Amino acid sequence: AAPAGAVSFGVKHTEGVSVDVVSRGRDEAEPVPGSGTRWPLEEGTVLRFSMSQASTEVNDNKVTVSFYGEEGKPITQAGIFLTGIGISLDVDADRDGVVERNSPYKASWTWGPEGHGAILLVGCDKEIP
Repeated sequence: AAPAGAVSFGVKHTEGVSVDVVSRGRDEAEPVPGSGTRWPLEEGTVLRFSMSQASTEVNDNKVTVSFYGEEGKPITQAGIFLTGIGISLDVDADRDGVVERNSPYKASWTWGPEGHGAILLVGCDKEIP
């Protein structure tokens, strides 16, 4: 997706986003530090970004990639707005009829009338082909 003439790129992101640069031949991702760092455009380089918290509003986080030419002059920028969505599976883990977000029984399961832990029934049939 880099424009013609680009030889390097830099990344900026909002505080709620984590960005890693993964280059071919490396086992680990390299975290993106503050502004000013550039990476060479090489085939197989991947930007991996994530969010660890849900957003407070739509499009409240952003990643901007700047592309640079031979003399280090900026050519163009590309950006993406992100919205983090929180997903949680809350269950009636102590089987008392109340779904609790932080039940201590969510991490274990015990059989029987005095037991605890979620019972999950999954429908794997094909109702609509």
